[in-house]
Amino acid sequence: MNGVAVSPTSSIGASDGRRVVQVEIGEWPSGLYFARLVAADGRVGFAPFVVRPRRLGAHRVAVVLPTLTWQAYNLRDENGDGVGDSWYASWRAKTVRLGRPHLSRGVPFNFHRYDLPFLRWLARTGKEVDVLAQSDLEAAPSARRLARAYDLVVFPGHHEYVTRRELERVEKYRDLGGNLMFLSANNFFWRVVRHGGFITKTRLWRDLGRSEASFIGVQYLANGRAPRRPWIVRDAPAASWAFASTGLRRGSRLSRGGVEIDHTTRSSPHGVQVLAEISDLFGPGKTAQMTYYETRGGAKVFAAGAFYLTRLLPRDRVVSRLLENVWARLTAG
Repeated sequence: MNGVAVSPTSSIGASDGRRVVQVEIGEWPSGLYFARLVAADGRVGFAPFVVRPRRLGAHRVAVVLPTLTWQAYNLRDENGDGVGDSWYASWRAKTVRLGRPHLSRGVPFNFHRYDLPFLRWLARTGKEVDVLAQSDLEAAPSARRLARAYDLVVFPGHHEYVTRRELERVEKYRDLGGNLMFLSANNFFWRVVRHGGFITKTRLWRDLGRSEASFIGVQYLANGRAPRRPWIVRDAPAASWAFASTGLRRGSRLSRGGVEIDHTTRSSPHGVQVLAEISDLFGPGKTAQMTYYETRGGAKVFAAGAFYLTRLLPRDRVVSRLLENVWARLTAG
């Protein structure tokens, strides 16, 4: 957790047990920030938080961080029963509390693998965006307001747990011609219900008749810790601009992906194109697919189809060029 200081160091004194400390938000650009806490004995901890824009559409691109999914994977044991307070620690659990400090010194689960490389790429390439938490997307007055505010909405990380309101906002935003970019996999998978400072996991969206492939283009298919293999570029009309200036052509190898993978289904939009694949990664037919499609309403949607496309992004020239090409296409007037 590195960064540029936006406030002076201050002492909050000794603390015995829990304590609430108020942090004043300055005139800072929208983004992901964290309070860095250093104890007298040298221990360091972090408290991350999102500063949303003062108004929707301060910039024409919104980046939505998977704040609900971060908490679902947070295995902190707050009640002291020896079991982490999440369904990933005990499948009997259905509810997690939001706002809990994260383990690993306060850093959200897998933040450094999925979200951080993309945020670094944005900074390095000078792209100005609005950064939103999932609650900010839910709080948008309407999908039409989102469509007026943003040309593109990006989901850089593992965006697995979403509320009905967030799903409907994104679907209708796409229907109104809004562009979407999904840079991980297994997105919009579970429905959760927010009640106060908690979320409760209910059912898979596809089991509720809301297939995620219908607007993402692909949906979750399989997972496994290994292997991880390169995407292989396929012959598709969109490949000509997506892989322009990368040196890649049909049959070329691109980066390495895996862990969780997505694939097209019967619910995928008409005309969805497969730009690249990781064939049979977890067995026959269990193939990751990178896709792109356009709607009659003018929406453009890109999906990576597997984890780790952006993991080495700051130093991977080819993936950086691919994202530049997709970014240009999805933000063009």
